[in-house]
Amino acid sequence: MTSPLLKRPGAVSAETPDTAIAAHYGEPSQEQRALERGSGWTDRGNRGVVRVTGPDRLSWLHSLTSQFLDGIAPGTATEALVMDAKGHILHHLSAVDDGTSLWAHVEPGTAAELTRFLDSMRFMLRVEVADLSDERAVLTVAGPERAAVLGAAGSALPPGTPVRVADDETDLFLPVDALEAVADALTAAGARPAGMWAYEARRIAAHRPRLGLDTDHRAIAHEMGWIGSAVHLEKGCYPGQETVARVHNLGRPPRRLVMLHLDGTAERLPERGAPVELDGRAVGFVGSSARHFELGPVALGLVKRNIPVDADFTVDGIAAGQEVVVSPDTGANAEITLRRRPG
Repeated sequence: MTSPLLKRPGAVSAETPDTAIAAHYGEPSQEQRALERGSGWTDRGNRGVVRVTGPDRLSWLHSLTSQFLDGIAPGTATEALVMDAKGHILHHLSAVDDGTSLWAHVEPGTAAELTRFLDSMRFMLRVEVADLSDERAVLTVAGPERAAVLGAAGSALPPGTPVRVADDETDLFLPVDALEAVADALTAAGARPAGMWAYEARRIAAHRPRLGLDTDHRAIAHEMGWIGSAVHLEKGCYPGQETVARVHNLGRPPRRLVMLHLDGTAERLPERGAPVELDGRAVGFVGSSARHFELGPVALGLVKRNIPVDADFTVDGIAAGQEVVVSPDTGANAEITLRRRPG
């Protein structure tokens, strides 16, 4: 679905995988400032939306995902991963339970696959899974004034709209036909339209990876910094738990997430997937990149764990320094005492 908000004045379509929504509305730097210093809304209507209903939904999802969902309080914003048996990440869910249903948004084009997987795991449990990507659109409000703006525009939200209030942003799971009216109400309340360029620059600066852009098929949770936010370390068995526990207790992940500060004299951003090079050899790859209104060009990259934390790189021909996101000492938390036989 192409977002109706692409018809707004100044709207320019974003690039893959976000082509159905706006990259910006004519003033990307001012849009970033609004998200940081005031308030802004971002159309994320291309996100997949999955709803899980039924009395067994939380205990069931608790057994299938990395997050402690059994008994979670209604309205609590959370994240969760669906992994394979080897701990490789298949889906990243941004979720909230409203007391009767759990709502999650996922990367564009992945909701159908997630729904098929969940349906295959239902067995005799009292749950129903629905892909509502064509019926619901995610609108995200961010900035230090977001609460006031949402309060002023609240009457425009259709009754029963699921709302996910995270630490730094609020996601509205809107009916598609309400998207324009709610965006207009938020704008009238003082929130600025902010496209994906602004949103992504803010996300990268906050060290938040995006599945499929900053990961590959081998990525595991420890590498991406999702331990704690999306992986609960004190819960029972779920697919991928063995890898999580092994890395946490006995080893270290083979790679680590970094934020790259790119040379600002370059007139372009690196191609996603381009190698991150140290002294002419590839030591990782680059994921998302953006031009931040204060930090300049930045990106997220995944590099080998043993690369020095003060090393400088070349990324797609562009010089880059690194900012540590995931420590090379992540994992290996077991305290092992060696016992010697007497004398």
